[in-house]
Amino acid sequence: MATPLVALQKPKDISIQEIEAELSQIWLNQGGDNLSPVATRATTFSMVIYEPEEFQQLLAVLGFYDGPIDGVHGDKTKQAVLQAQKSYKLVMTGRVDTETLQRLREEANKLPEQRLEVSNFNQRGFSVSDAIASQNPCRIITLCPELGGTENVTAQVSAYCPIQKSGMSGMVCCEYITLRGSKEAIHRTGELVAKLMIPDLPRFVWWKATPNPEQTLFQVLAQNAHCVIMDSSYFSAPEQEFPKMQNLIDAETYVADLNWHRLSIWQELTAAAYDPPERRDSLSEVDRITIDYEKGNAAQALLFLGWLASRLDWQPVSYEEKDQQDYDLKHVRFKGMNDRIVEAELAAIPVGDPGEIIGDLIGVQLSSSNSKANCATILCSETTGCMRMESGGSAQFSRTEQVTAMPDQKAEYLMGQQLQRWGRDVLFEESLSVVAEIVQLR
Repeated sequence: MATPLVALQKPKDISIQEIEAELSQIWLNQGGDNLSPVATRATTFSMVIYEPEEFQQLLAVLGFYDGPIDGVHGDKTKQAVLQAQKSYKLVMTGRVDTETLQRLREEANKLPEQRLEVSNFNQRGFSVSDAIASQNPCRIITLCPELGGTENVTAQVSAYCPIQKSGMSGMVCCEYITLRGSKEAIHRTGELVAKLMIPDLPRFVWWKATPNPEQTLFQVLAQNAHCVIMDSSYFSAPEQEFPKMQNLIDAETYVADLNWHRLSIWQELTAAAYDPPERRDSLSEVDRITIDYEKGNAAQALLFLGWLASRLDWQPVSYEEKDQQDYDLKHVRFKGMNDRIVEAELAAIPVGDPGEIIGDLIGVQLSSSNSKANCATILCSETTGCMRMESGGSAQFSRTEQVTAMPDQKAEYLMGQQLQRWGRDVLFEESLSVVAEIVQLR
């Protein structure tokens, strides 16, 4: 449950030249009377959040969405997407895929300029805080590109403190700086934002979009950050974005992917399946792997495959995509130990309600062409996933595990965890390196 927040100062509109002076004044006003709790200023880190939320704005100006612009993929947003897809005769998925986003952009481009103004309540910059602010006094700088926004960047500052348990004498608080303007105007703020990051503290960038190393704003933020954090569950084409992430790592930019953390339970159960000595020796016999995932985003499936291949020293040699009536299939071939050929299949499974996170794993099956090898394993997250994995008739010889999803897979919760362990993740980087090799074979 999120910790309630109390406003030390509610959002206040100021000019960008007044940002630091206004924040300093907030804390000068907290001199107090020795009776009230002492509010502690940001002392742990600075975080820049690039939060375009283009799809909600497009849905709003086109008349499908009247909720807040907050980036939350909840029921209201999903219903708006379904209405837009029905109106434009698109496949009704309830999520903004590449085709839907392109159509929304095309329709918005037909509107007169004055119709591009978004009147919906804008919560960007203030709705992401609970899981982060409750543990860390920090400075959060949110960049909010706006459709039809002004060419002059406007600023808001505020400060919020989590309500502490009784008996505690102080409050640790977060400072919030929110910059708004047109996309072009926001993209010119890189140097300003870099100066707003507190010196001598860790600096993070949460880039809530696809990576764009060619963009000046992205370049400036990446150069000034200790870590650039993304979430590949939002990528419309992870096969194109993963190589960009790998290029950043090759250039000594530390990159983290929140979607990687959603795989931890799958990785732990896979490793545990081969802990017994009688199965550990058969692990090298694995040469068949099937991964089922929710249709719409292959990021988790690719990352899991990359992790497995990096642990077993499989070298990718071919990649092939096949579109079928029910499933979209990806076939990857590796060369394993002693030149053993390993075949992997990634199957995109259509599901009725994929939830907020698109592309979650449904099932994993590991097996061998050697019928005597004791390595067959099935992991599945639900009954239907198990049924498909077991349909081949090998289930009676397999070790089967039911996967229980983490209690909270949302990006804000995972971000709170990421901030507690922000050192380089070698395992993720090795896995991503294999994924980049795989997709570049297309």
